[in-house]
Amino acid sequence: MEVRSIYKYARMSSQKVRQVTRAITGMPVSQALSVLDFTPKKAAMLVGKCLRSAVANAENNHELDADDLIVRSAVSTPGPTLKRIMPRARGSAAPILKRMSHITVILGAKPEEKEEKKDKKAAAKKPRRKKAPAAAAE
Repeated sequence: MEVRSIYKYARMSSQKVRQVTRAITGMPVSQALSVLDFTPKKAAMLVGKCLRSAVANAENNHELDADDLIVRSAVSTPGPTLKRIMPRARGSAAPILKRMSHITVILGAKPEEKEEKKDKKAAAKKPRRKKAPAAAAE
């Protein structure tokens, strides 16, 4: 089962938030939270808030244990942009774009043990045949 949390209209550009979301994708929740706590960026605080919300959704709404969850995906998509101007020389103006982003965190259950799957594949695998040496061309 997947659990999601969305933080809309975060006042930071999605490019800056994406640096942090890439770092936690695929991690267990406890490890992702500790990484975010020690990342010195404003985006880490925003993503951490969204991640904690997703964990609370999993525990309260879906009755899942936080220790059994991993971060399936954490993405940042661009939101609306506030357009402002800054006065410049000789009566001209320069645009200022105050960007926003939407942060989405999706949690899922940990994948099952891969060792069991490897054993089944190894048993089903056929042994390789040796190739016959090629005849010499005359």
